[in-house]
Amino acid sequence: MRQIALDTETTGLEVQQGHRVIEIGAVQILERRVTRHTFHTYLNPDRAIDEGAREVTGIADEFLLDKPRFHEVVDDFLAFIEGAELIIHNAAFDVGFLNAELKRAGSQYGSIADHAQVLDTLQMARDRYPGQRNNLDALCRRLGVDNTHRDLHGGLLDAQLLADVYLAMTSGQVALDLGFGANDPSSSGPSLDEIAPLLKRPRVLRATADEQAAHEARLDALDKSAGGCVWRR
Repeated sequence: MRQIALDTETTGLEVQQGHRVIEIGAVQILERRVTRHTFHTYLNPDRAIDEGAREVTGIADEFLLDKPRFHEVVDDFLAFIEGAELIIHNAAFDVGFLNAELKRAGSQYGSIADHAQVLDTLQMARDRYPGQRNNLDALCRRLGVDNTHRDLHGGLLDAQLLADVYLAMTSGQVALDLGFGANDPSSSGPSLDEIAPLLKRPRVLRATADEQAAHEARLDALDKSAGGCVWRR
């Protein structure tokens, strides 16, 4: 499934008080690889930004005056996310704001659920790291994701960090990748002529006792870091 890490910035915290989306950043992930295919836009909210939001994002009201309104970019945005799984940190917040924007744009657009599935990485982190801080900065530190360049919140930057955090959190569940077509995402795989030499019956080598012990130790590490090892299921 195509996945998209997504983040929004808003004029304030309460969608019920008429606060609006001012930035959308989204990064596509294909086969557990972060791609260069992104969606990013600033938006004119037609209202003032709360002081707290200005401090967090560094975005000023004047900067947004010449930016498009949401209804001007909605078709491009929906085309980008259509059929994907959206990876969002604290998804209820972003989805609530995006659904409000879709409603303003027109009933024909429906809601986010009509276009994409949603995975909440905040809930995933709370399940995996109960009782710990699970905001994006804390997860970056815990999982070794470099966020030293994050002085302010930003839609595209946070989406890129979130993509790395998600992949790190789920790294224990990666399927085997034999590397065919790894450098060419459009490749449909090797031809029969290319793999024919690999089809000869190989000589079977049995694992030694030391190798079996090392294998079990690796599975134990995956159990601890990923919350369960697929190999043992």
